[in-house]
Amino acid sequence: MRAGGAALAAFVALGLSACGGAQQDAHEPSGKFKVEVHGSFPKTQKLAKRSTMIVTVKNVDRKPLPNPSVTVDSFNRNSTQANLSDASRPVFVVNRGPRGGQTANQATSAFGHELLPGHVATFKWSVTAVQAGPYKIKWTVSAGLFGKAIAVDTAGRENPSGLFVGKINNAAPHSTVNFKNGKTVEGG
Repeated sequence: MRAGGAALAAFVALGLSACGGAQQDAHEPSGKFKVEVHGSFPKTQKLAKRSTMIVTVKNVDRKPLPNPSVTVDSFNRNSTQANLSDASRPVFVVNRGPRGGQTANQATSAFGHELLPGHVATFKWSVTAVQAGPYKIKWTVSAGLFGKAIAVDTAGRENPSGLFVGKINNAAPHSTVNFKNGKTVEGG
């Protein structure tokens, strides 16, 4: 029995060491980091038309930001239609998200590394509107991914956020094909 217990303990210890044994946030510094944030997104959209959502984070602190990130909530809207297995319906389809560090949370995009003092991280989303009507997209900036590093804007707000509010018109954009080169040209 003792040999079996010792073998089990050795197996568990080996398994824990294989996982690294360190917490994910072990290397993220604790503290507040000063940032300046700006966001832009067209207020009026059209169905099937691409647009770009941009959030910029400038490090206005004297120390590097550990890994700035932006969380977007949400490109979807909940449907009131009965009997749906998932009420979430896309308002915008994300064609391409920001480049940088990948995260476990689909809604969060990371810069991928430290942001030096005075430098700017630009987060861009290429999206296409797929559902007409009003929209609201909330975004939040963080200094790191694990909650130990807190972004603070120039007004003193922790983890600054913004809200894009607008309307998607139900008229799709007019498109034509140039038969000489085969390219699609979008009009108003």
